[in-house]
Amino acid sequence: MKKDRYRILISGGGTGGHIFPALSIANALKERLNAEILFVGAEDRMEMERVPAAGYEIKGLPVAGFDRRNIFKNFGVLLKLRRSIAMARRIVADFKPDIAIGVGGYCSGPTLKAAQRAGVPTLLQEQNSYAGVTNKLLARKADRICVAYPEMERFFPADKIVLTGNPVRKDLLSKSISKEQARQRLGLNPKLPTVLVVGGSLGALTLNESMEEGIRSLYDEGIQVIWQTGKYFGDRGTAAVKHLNGIVVTKFISDMAAAYAAADLVVSRAGAGSISELELLGKPCILVPSPNVAEDHQTKNARALSDKGAALLVTDAEARQRLIPEIISLIADKDRLQRMSTAIKKLALPDSDELIVDEIVKILQ
Repeated sequence: MKKDRYRILISGGGTGGHIFPALSIANALKERLNAEILFVGAEDRMEMERVPAAGYEIKGLPVAGFDRRNIFKNFGVLLKLRRSIAMARRIVADFKPDIAIGVGGYCSGPTLKAAQRAGVPTLLQEQNSYAGVTNKLLARKADRICVAYPEMERFFPADKIVLTGNPVRKDLLSKSISKEQARQRLGLNPKLPTVLVVGGSLGALTLNESMEEGIRSLYDEGIQVIWQTGKYFGDRGTAAVKHLNGIVVTKFISDMAAAYAAADLVVSRAGAGSISELELLGKPCILVPSPNVAEDHQTKNARALSDKGAALLVTDAEARQRLIPEIISLIADKDRLQRMSTAIKKLALPDSDELIVDEIVKILQ
């Protein structure tokens, strides 16, 4: 039944990999429907800043992840979960959503479960090639499950799955800038080969320490580097490149469109959001999966690409020995870079946010 104004609940977060897709879906919904949108996040995570900055209201839950190393700490986690379930039920009862959308992360469990118990239709968005625990638990009662990889029937009911891909930040695709222009904007030589190393907003210690030890070798080979260290590496990156020209070190890259455009090769963790960006932009990449994620899903994400010749997989344990030699070898092999670019571009699923909104509209109407 069509309504004049829909009320839509979106829950998930914890990392940019959950938040950016959620905001992309919200923005696409706003363009397509007359909708009131409310977010639910974890109260001490980055969504509590990013979502209001994007112009949306958000409510926080005290939910936290389970500690796999120290089981005794989980007593407090269980108490937080109990409070979060009660709060999620109140939010659903007060907001009365027409649909609830879950994008993964701690907070989407209590929120989507409360919605399902209240008889509210639900849609899940699974970013990874290996489904998260929360989405697996919610799948049986979900109305639709939007996925980014094929063969997800091993996790979810086949009749509920729709292959949509992962929404990415629109500004990455909308800006038209040449490789040479991007390098000049970043203060680099427009003619020298360039590598982008990015480990997320918090940083990736293995990537950072590998670069710290090997940056001189890259410099000696005439390779320029854009190196995002994240906020937890302090000034070590800046100290490592002292007196080296053609190296840009920054804790945060505000213009990712220019950074991607400048790069011949990208070195990255293997989060689903990063991979979707690399696919859509056709960027050759070396993926170093984080070992500190649930179900080792980043390794599975990376393998889905490396098995097709679309990326080079270097494990976290190998990175300190292999990463720098692999960068030097790949940058020198233009034919291989081109083959990787072609292969990764074939895996891209464009307009994912619109495809997901198509499914939301079908459920609503």
